[in-house]
Amino acid sequence: MPLRFLIKQLCMPPGVLFILLILSWWLRKRAPRIAACCFFCGAGGLWVMSLPVTVEWAARQIETEPALSAEQVAQLAQLADAIVVLGAGRDQGDAAWTEDQPSALAIERLRYAARLARASGLPVLISGGLHFGKPPSEAAIMADVLDEDFSVATRWQESQSRTTWENAQFSREILAAEKINRVVVVTQAFHMARARWSFEQQGFAVVPAPVGSLAKLDARPDAGWLPDGKAFMQSTWLINEAIGHMAYRLFY
Repeated sequence: MPLRFLIKQLCMPPGVLFILLILSWWLRKRAPRIAACCFFCGAGGLWVMSLPVTVEWAARQIETEPALSAEQVAQLAQLADAIVVLGAGRDQGDAAWTEDQPSALAIERLRYAARLARASGLPVLISGGLHFGKPPSEAAIMADVLDEDFSVATRWQESQSRTTWENAQFSREILAAEKINRVVVVTQAFHMARARWSFEQQGFAVVPAPVGSLAKLDARPDAGWLPDGKAFMQSTWLINEAIGHMAYRLFY
């Protein structure tokens, strides 16, 4: 198991919250005040992160790029020279398929990219590397789905990247040979700010095409104040993105 993956799992929710709960039990007799603090932070963190209203509020802070308007979509061919779709992981072991499939987030990106490609006629580059070093690449898997399920061909596949920064770096190496500097970047709305910054650092002029905004509440009878498993998962995405965006500014 890669050390980076292990550290991330332990330092990010829910791992760190469960560690706090374990510490609260272990310290309950030795240091009851510290134990109470650990329990409050662990249990409180689990509860707050599971609220849809928390997701909506956090997404409004992170999702800074607006969705493309109908007018912008109609003019994409004048605004950019290629569409770049970023990978978002894969699903493995589903008996309904004979091979790995793009994750639900990746499918959402592909669907939107297909619509933009058909509307603009722009060529598509898919960026996504290997899963812990095991082929095929995310780019290859996504390209197959884009072709078979959405009838849109992929012009280029970037199959080395492991991070958003490498998405931009290796896409630059491919598109520089084509003298392409203006790109439409397709990724999740919560990921777009970091993706745009990374591509601009590589010299691209970026047209952001965010999809899947979390800065809204679906129709709910509880107004988003009751815990929800989906909301907890989305909260982890937003925390990861907030930390990642700050880290990129520091280390790149």
